[in-house]
Amino acid sequence: MTLSEMLNIGLMQGFAGLSLFSVLLLMGLGLAIIFGQMGVINLAHGEFMTIGAYTIYMASSFVEQRYPGLMAYYFPVAIGLAFIMAFIVGWLAEWALIRHLYKRPLDTLLATWGLSLGLQQCFRTFIGPKEVSPTLPEWLMGSWAPSEGLDIPINGLFVMGLTLLVTACVLIALYKSRWGLRVRASVSNRTMANAIGINTARTDRLTFAIGCGIAGIAGAAFTTIGSTGPTSGSLYIVDAFLVVTFGGAASLLGTVVSAFGIAQTQSISEFFITGSMAKVLTLSLIVIILMMRPQGLFASKVRR
Repeated sequence: MTLSEMLNIGLMQGFAGLSLFSVLLLMGLGLAIIFGQMGVINLAHGEFMTIGAYTIYMASSFVEQRYPGLMAYYFPVAIGLAFIMAFIVGWLAEWALIRHLYKRPLDTLLATWGLSLGLQQCFRTFIGPKEVSPTLPEWLMGSWAPSEGLDIPINGLFVMGLTLLVTACVLIALYKSRWGLRVRASVSNRTMANAIGINTARTDRLTFAIGCGIAGIAGAAFTTIGSTGPTSGSLYIVDAFLVVTFGGAASLLGTVVSAFGIAQTQSISEFFITGSMAKVLTLSLIVIILMMRPQGLFASKVRR
């Protein structure tokens, strides 16, 4: 194997890591808002990702059967629908369940675990137990070859672009919008936030729903690289918590850096060792770093 071939393989493996990074970052952003900003341990976060993925699948099936001429245009609209569906379910979950359990992290863990199991059963009952995949538009298929022997999937480029757009929107919303100001005020001092007229209960509900909606977008991105089943989201929940914990709770910058490091370490390791051993290696490195720096890469204040 020539040096050029090894370099191309390394670049393609690194780009595969960027695809995983995109999904992990979208999952981590939603979880950083819910867990980092609100202190809620949401074990059902993966199921909100699955809601987004199933929304893409159902939109694909509907357009393919009723309006096949629109197949080239449905995907961006379906991503918006994935956010809306996950947002609505998240809003209802916060209203019916989560709002009663703030400042009780163990109870939120158990309650959201039950919600996760319930949603998985709903997926099996109403959609089916088998894995499904949407029909992607033709412009998402194929690859881009910047040089001979180097092929970069177009769907991976699209997912990266989507991830950068969502990340920028979250940062702008959190630091430049009235909602972001209310969230940061509630996290800093809830009593004072209430005293100056901020409806912290409404802010909590909106924040939780937005975090779930971002997980729905992660599900939409996931459909471009894998098939969706009732338990697909649960496969990513541990990695999502690792991203948030390793980066530092409530730190969006830490979430970005952590997602990139974990995805690249795992992807490059898989080229030399098996997938399961790559996960073990990645987890071991994270544990060692957290032993030396328990607060994560970028420490930030969280609600007490």
